[in-house]
Amino acid sequence: MTDRIRPPQRQEPPGSTAEMDPRPRDSMTEYEGRGLLAGQRALITGGDSGIGRAVAIAFAKEGADVAIAYLNEHEDAEYTAGRVRAEGRQCLLLPGDLAQPQQCRDVVEQTLTGLGGLDILVNNAATQWPVDRPEDLTEEQWLHTFDVNIHSYFRVTAAALPHLKEGATIVNTGSVNGLRGNKSLIDYSATKGAIHAWTYAMAQALAGRGVRVNCVAPGPVWTPLIPSTFPPEKVEKFGLQVPMQRAAHPDDLAPSYVFLAANKLSSYYTGEVLAALGGETTPGG
Repeated sequence: MTDRIRPPQRQEPPGSTAEMDPRPRDSMTEYEGRGLLAGQRALITGGDSGIGRAVAIAFAKEGADVAIAYLNEHEDAEYTAGRVRAEGRQCLLLPGDLAQPQQCRDVVEQTLTGLGGLDILVNNAATQWPVDRPEDLTEEQWLHTFDVNIHSYFRVTAAALPHLKEGATIVNTGSVNGLRGNKSLIDYSATKGAIHAWTYAMAQALAGRGVRVNCVAPGPVWTPLIPSTFPPEKVEKFGLQVPMQRAAHPDDLAPSYVFLAANKLSSYYTGEVLAALGGETTPGG
């Protein structure tokens, strides 16, 4: 099976990596760390699978201890923790619903207690559910998407801010859909656009404190979110529309998070939205 065509498939949300065909490349197997994050402590929301998993493992290979906040995908989370610990780093698993304000505060407090501090925050948790028509988008879905995709970013960050010292970094996960919109992912697109604007504003607000805030905005990425939210016929051709004619794997994107988190590499970068679009021109650019 190539990267370009995959069997039609469907999962129940939030999806499982083990059931995906083909399995995504998300374990950073060929990645070699250089100690760029040595001694640092990172909290990654949505860190059990997909982009979050690859980022967690890459950070561990760079010398960071990691806390992973996730909903209830325990099998995926345990696999990720095993790969982090295999690098000799600590890994905390923090299950719970980040749509709930208290859980956002709890994961920060648990990270501070378990890892002894916090230097890197990766806001990455997300949900999506496509609709055929705008009329099909309910208020309940709209509010839930905002609670997970942008309100959790605000809430986790608000809880973390008192503990982020000079040199700390925040990396948010946006999306190409926040740059150009998507007619079937209306609420998701709105949240991702909000994340981009929030990144710009927070970067300006925190520059004087020496805390950098950046964003990675991927195009199509092969993660459990795709077969658990899209119909099988769309899954089959997912990602073929970009010039590279394939969806990204999480391993393709994790180095961007390392770059933005590592002061040795990106000390003059803040307020950036790094668009990884497989050859597409950034909309509006």
